Amino acid sequence: MSIARGYFDDVIAKLAGVRDTQDEAIKQAAEICADTIQNDGLVFTFGTGHGGFAALEMFPRTGGVTGFRPIVESSIALMHHVLGDQGTAQYRFLHTREGYGNAILRSHQIKEGDSLILFSHSGINAVILDMAVEFKERGLKVIAVTSVPHSSQVESRHSSGHRLFEIADVVIDTGIPLEDASQYIDGLEFPVGPTSTSIAVAVGHAINASTSAALVARGETPMIMVNTNSNRTKLAHQQNDRNYAELWRRLRSREFSAPEVK
Repeated sequence: MSIARGYFDDVIAKLAGVRDTQDEAIKQAAEICADTIQNDGLVFTFGTGHGGFAALEMFPRTGGVTGFRPIVESSIALMHHVLGDQGTAQYRFLHTREGYGNAILRSHQIKEGDSLILFSHSGINAVILDMAVEFKERGLKVIAVTSVPHSSQVESRHSSGHRLFEIADVVIDTGIPLEDASQYIDGLEFPVGPTSTSIAVAVGHAINASTSAALVARGETPMIMVNTNSNRTKLAHQQNDRNYAELWRRLRSREFSAPEVK
């Protein structure tokens, strides 16, 4: 069997595992998101490094519902330069520094009723846990998309001593093993073919779609993003512009609070 086929088989099996074991957790997450969106709040999404890909997919994205708000902190989301500006050295330093996550949240003017989805394979680093702890302290809901098998085998890098799955209100377990990469090649020491990103993105889309279903069940009409690369481009742009206007309405309703100066 080829490496490619083995990789696809493994991803399919892992997706099936999430489907069969995490359906109830995804429904719970969707109800939290629906509560937030129905009450004019925002569901913030965040991840560092490759975890940021899943957070970014939540909005704006074809089929996605307005009300999700990705947080993109470039210095810990983009490290493709490896060397130079926004390089790996800066990423390694910043995402393990406590207090940085709290500073990020202050810039986004979090308010009562908001909720947070954190995408983190390991669930142990400081920035992720800063955010989780602050939301919990403020009485706001936290949803974790994380690997419990991985996280259970490593120690927290946060002063709270907790890992993400130990803090979140709802945990969606991707089930990805410690190594993440899943394919072994004879003569090669380390495995290839990472799986955590594919599964996290799929979980994010499942939460998003389930949130729309939850809103419809409540008699609400969720505002859905539409693909503009089709035969109804003008209609799609009109719909998406309404979605952006709705996002702007939610953002401008927030009271500004200046960042702390110490």
